[in-house]
Amino acid sequence: MSAPPAPVPPPGPLGAWATRAGHTGFRLWAPHARDVALVLEGVDVTMHAEAGGSFFVELAVAEGTRYRFRVDDGEPVPDPASRWQPDGVHGPSAVLFADYDWQHPAWMGRPWPEAVLYEVHVGACGGYAGVQAQLPALAAMGITALELMPVAQFAGTRNWGYDGVLPYAPAAAYGEPRALKALVDAAHAQGLMVLLDVVYNHFGPDGNYLHAYAPGFFREDAPTPWGAAIDFRQPAVQRYFIDNALMWLREYRFDGLRLDAVHAIVPTEFLDQLRDAIADALPAGRHVHLVLENERNQASLLARGYTAQWNDDFHNALHVLLTGETEGYYGAFADDPLAHLARVLGEGFAFQGEATAAGHARGEPSGTLSPDHFVVFAQNHDQIGNRAMGERLSTLLPAPRLRAALALTALTPMIPLFFMGEPWGARQPFLFFTDFAPPLDEAVREGRRREFAHFAAFADAQARARIPDPNAASTFTASQAPIEEAAHGEGARWTGWFTQLMALRRRWLVPGLQQARALPVRRLGPGALAAGWQLPHGQWHVAFNFGPAAVPMPAGAQCLLLAEHVDTGRPMLPVDSFIAWREALA
Repeated sequence: MSAPPAPVPPPGPLGAWATRAGHTGFRLWAPHARDVALVLEGVDVTMHAEAGGSFFVELAVAEGTRYRFRVDDGEPVPDPASRWQPDGVHGPSAVLFADYDWQHPAWMGRPWPEAVLYEVHVGACGGYAGVQAQLPALAAMGITALELMPVAQFAGTRNWGYDGVLPYAPAAAYGEPRALKALVDAAHAQGLMVLLDVVYNHFGPDGNYLHAYAPGFFREDAPTPWGAAIDFRQPAVQRYFIDNALMWLREYRFDGLRLDAVHAIVPTEFLDQLRDAIADALPAGRHVHLVLENERNQASLLARGYTAQWNDDFHNALHVLLTGETEGYYGAFADDPLAHLARVLGEGFAFQGEATAAGHARGEPSGTLSPDHFVVFAQNHDQIGNRAMGERLSTLLPAPRLRAALALTALTPMIPLFFMGEPWGARQPFLFFTDFAPPLDEAVREGRRREFAHFAAFADAQARARIPDPNAASTFTASQAPIEEAAHGEGARWTGWFTQLMALRRRWLVPGLQQARALPVRRLGPGALAAGWQLPHGQWHVAFNFGPAAVPMPAGAQCLLLAEHVDTGRPMLPVDSFIAWREALA
């Protein structure tokens, strides 16, 4: 008995794309459909079946023309590869032409060692134009790369972005697609890279119609926290996401992508396929950076060409040291957070194959990778927003301890990331917010509160009732951190200090960063470490003390470049202090 023929991908890109002058091709993958019609301004136009289960028609249409697809005489549905969704996830899609007059077409990006990442929520900054207005101030602080939280079209007008359902369409709530291109263009004018957070592991709960006409897009045998896994064994599915990545990198000229939760992408081989497709499609010499979020700590993916990974181990160990909190995922670091942080500074990951508290092996050996393969942070959208009340470290720690934590984040050879508002010490919370219609709004609100039932502070139902309603507009408003605060009072003092940090990093660490190799990490006392790295022109060292008492100053700490309440005339490193120094080659 012969094997069934292997599935084949569609013969061209999905969605609505320019095919020749004045014409647009419309393509939908619906492998189980008998027939498909393009519903164009309310009129059905028959589409022709192609190999691989797709349907196609080519027409001359104007930009902005509204359209849907009708599958087997069903209700019309939006285009799953819609590139413009001006009327929301349930409305018609709109034809979008790719033309844009780029003012900086020669931009080829910046080398990864120069990256200082600044993560922003576009909606909380006033949309694409609002972020664009902040660019000069951010560049002056020493930021070199924006990282936008996901902008794929989601239900409603406010959302973190991880509930997106139309990955090709920039969120209409933030502005028109050309406004996003203008933001990227303006960033390049300031010398800033722009990376985009993309979600290829699931779709949101409202507005995803794929199950209705393309059940083969999903596989029921591989559950995820969001439902059935996307079936990356299907060539059409592979192409859907590869073409999406290439659209952002080529048409919108993003400088890289941050891939959300790739541990939920099965099989992992798709990640290699995606990386290779991007490398083959882009011109030589252009700097494009691919960053992973990966609970599995798969160092092998970094060795095979991915630029870097968000290093949650750094954050989790540091957070336990700073706050003493040990509930939730911090429990895996509660036994000896200083040892975990020491391993991160010396080898990359804290978990490199060891069993977690749940008994599952996590991670792969990472000690042979250069430090710039790891993105480190004291805060990000997840680590703030996954708290019930969304508190930042600025409201949890005394100022000297917070400054020491940010200095440690900034002044290792790993790549630092700072969250929106962090450079000026913003104190506003960053809460989980959505804009779902009933009954999903109630389900999300109660589900959010149930998540915290096992935390001591929220064991009581009355305490959980105080957790902000994600669907309330006030929850979104409370999560905004106006950049104007960076120019006045305490915000200006924080900004000046942060700018000095960036100057130190730029002067002493960026040159030769990719050649950095860790030296032995030294434990100075309870809560205190000294770490160092060999660089081409000398050694770079840092030391911090988050312990209960002062500890002896590290031997050789003579050329202090930064100090917080450190008297260089005394041989002690006080509590909540940080120092950095270099030893040049003789």
